[in-house]
Amino acid sequence: MASGSGLANSMSDSADTIRAEKSADAFRTITEVADLLDIQQHVLRFWETKFTHIKPMKRAGGRRYYRPEDVRLLQVIRRLLHEEGYTIRGVQKLLRDHGVKTVLDWGDEGATVPAPEPEITPSTPKLNIETLQALRQELAQARDLLAVADDVSINAAKDPE
Repeated sequence: MASGSGLANSMSDSADTIRAEKSADAFRTITEVADLLDIQQHVLRFWETKFTHIKPMKRAGGRRYYRPEDVRLLQVIRRLLHEEGYTIRGVQKLLRDHGVKTVLDWGDEGATVPAPEPEITPSTPKLNIETLQALRQELAQARDLLAVADDVSINAAKDPE
């Protein structure tokens, strides 16, 4: 068994060496990008659905190949989500409001990123007690009118003249 695990380790080391020797301009597979960002592959596929700026090339069989600019944007998105406290919606807003180039600049070492805006949920309008009581009275009147109309239609059905 020890020889099998040694073979696996040497194969893994070889793959790491090949990845390390790739040019900075080389396209990367989803496995390479996931390893680089320390995230799962399904997260990358999910981010593709949420961030339209990420468009890896797809070859026959659906294999994804990420361009260097895709990898750079993914690195910045990961930083914003995992380190800066942004939500997906917050990063989408940054990309929409400031553009990809500005967001990419925030990914530079030591760059200052604006603080995420708090998510604002619509609040329920404040209703005073008088308004609520008036509304209750109107609903009671409507209920009484419907009851009378229902009685009339029942009586009409019983007495078909």
